[in-house]
Amino acid sequence: MTSDTDKAVVNVSAGKSIDLNADIGEGCANDAALFPLISSANIACGFHAGDALTMQFCVREALKNNVAIGAHPGFADRENFGRTAMQLPPETIFAQTLYQIGALAAIARAGGGVMRHVKPHGMLYNQAARDPHLADAIARAVHACDPQLVLVGLAGSELIRAGQRYGLVTRQEVFADRRYQRDGSLVPRTQAHALIEDEEQALAQTLDMIQQGRVMSLEGVWVPVEAQTVCLHGDGEQALAFAARLRAAFAAQGIKVSAQ
Repeated sequence: MTSDTDKAVVNVSAGKSIDLNADIGEGCANDAALFPLISSANIACGFHAGDALTMQFCVREALKNNVAIGAHPGFADRENFGRTAMQLPPETIFAQTLYQIGALAAIARAGGGVMRHVKPHGMLYNQAARDPHLADAIARAVHACDPQLVLVGLAGSELIRAGQRYGLVTRQEVFADRRYQRDGSLVPRTQAHALIEDEEQALAQTLDMIQQGRVMSLEGVWVPVEAQTVCLHGDGEQALAFAARLRAAFAAQGIKVSAQ
């Protein structure tokens, strides 16, 4: 039986559209199976993970499944999967980011596709969410490569603001399986309870962010967020099953999945 509350939620959700993205090409066995379930792929560009052949494979799979192709540049930190904090000059960040997204753009073009967006990886993403100088270097590199590219960043972050200053289209990202702090930042992975391991909780959090524009922080305070794309981590054991559950929940609530 559908309650009045359930009907209200369905009415609120009807016509909504959300992008569902996943970080791809990072050595996970799930990659090929994830493509039919997502609308955008963030493809590792060789610094923190991936290589030329992997990038080429991911581009082909994205085109086959009508998935938007995006670059996923990171710090040069393969040993720790791009999760080591680094303090690099802005010009270094600019050059490294431009190098990585340029490589994927060339592979996409050679495969008959077009790169649509850029989303930094790991610690580069997290530091750019807080550091305006780092965020500026990334946004400047994206603009220099192609001002038509979409810049994806943590909702409400410095990276989003930097992209807007350069006139880029930005896409504000939320996370299905990460907990938030009261300032809207993600709880660091080094801290307890950073990840939501219960699928029901992750699903409820995702729908709250999309439908209500809010997320419950670890401190127990509601934090406003603008959800334009949801990140699905593809490296977990239950990633495929959870992706299917997300798609089913979106369909039930009248939420269309699209790269927008």
